[in-house]
Amino acid sequence: MKVLLSIKPEFVEKIINGEKKFEFRRKIFKQEVDIVVIYASSPLKLVVGEFVIEDIIKKDLGLLWKITNKYAGINEDYFWQYFKGVEFGYALKIGKLNLYENPIKIERFGLKPPQSYLYL
Repeated sequence: MKVLLSIKPEFVEKIINGEKKFEFRRKIFKQEVDIVVIYASSPLKLVVGEFVIEDIIKKDLGLLWKITNKYAGINEDYFWQYFKGVEFGYALKIGKLNLYENPIKIERFGLKPPQSYLYL
């Protein structure tokens, strides 16, 4: 199954250039998902590609940072701020990346940008 994930454009850029190999989430899917369709949020507002989920890591925050920090694409302060108020988090390990030749406006799918994720 595929999900559409809203990701900030600066993080999409880091995914594309290989600096970010983990996408962090406070909550995870209730169904089995193997592909993430990337929606680059404002100001881009475009569906730019997709990636295969190589693994989903669920750990307490200290261990999650230790495992992922080299390719987190964010600094440690941002990590702790993002996960503030939860005791564990999730990291989607980004596998094969497929960028669309022509990014697509989300309205073309008849969808609205998801706050977190949307099953496709």
